[in-house]
Order: sequence, then C-alpha cells, then structure tokens
Amino acid sequence: MRFKRSTQVAEALKREASDIIANHLKDPRLGFITVTGADMADDLRYARIYISILGEEEARKKSLAGLESAKGFVRRELGQRLRLKFTPEIDFRLDESVATGDRIDRLLHQISDEKRDGPG
Repeated sequence: MRFKRSTQVAEALKREASDIIANHLKDPRLGFITVTGADMADDLRYARIYISILGEEEARKKSLAGLESAKGFVRRELGQRLRLKFTPEIDFRLDESVATGDRIDRLLHQISDEKRDGPG
C-alpha cells in the first residue's frame, strides 16, 4: 500500500512538534502537553496539530495560549527540521478524546458502584 506524501509528512511533523514542545519551549504557562496527532493538507501548506493538555480548564487555557504565542518558533523549528519547500502554517487543536475517555471511565465506575451498593 502506498501512502500519500501528506500522511508521511504529518507523521514526521507530529514527532518533531512533540520534541519541540517538550524540550524547547520554556513558557511557564505550558503544562503537561502531549501531541496526539497531526493532519496535513495535500499541498503540505497547512497543518493541524492535535494536542492533549492535562489539568483543570484554566491551566489548559493558559497552556493553549502559551502554545499560540510560540507558534512562530514552533513553525520555524519544524521548517528547519523537516526541510520542506514550504513550511506549513500550523493550527493547534485540543484533542478532547483523552478527557472524554476519562469522563466515560469515571461514569462507568460510578454506575458499577451504584449497582454493587444496590438501591438507596
């Protein structure tokens, strides 16, 4: 099976963005951020980077603001590392799947506890 170039570049972008965010950004607003995925436009000019941020809503907002302010640095680093003809415009998006999975897990445990304890 042959992969599209955009899929290959998206995987490299995910790997490099993860390293840049974890090891090269020093903004105190940044919390524990995980790069969970990346999508590239077919022309490789636009990239969407999906991130998961642990913590309360306020801490997540601060981390996202820190990432937005570092977008130029991250983009420049990605351009140098990936050596593409055009460095893609990047857009950070929150990946809510981890938080949603955690919420579902808590609800299932709550239902299990209620069944075990019996009615009122």
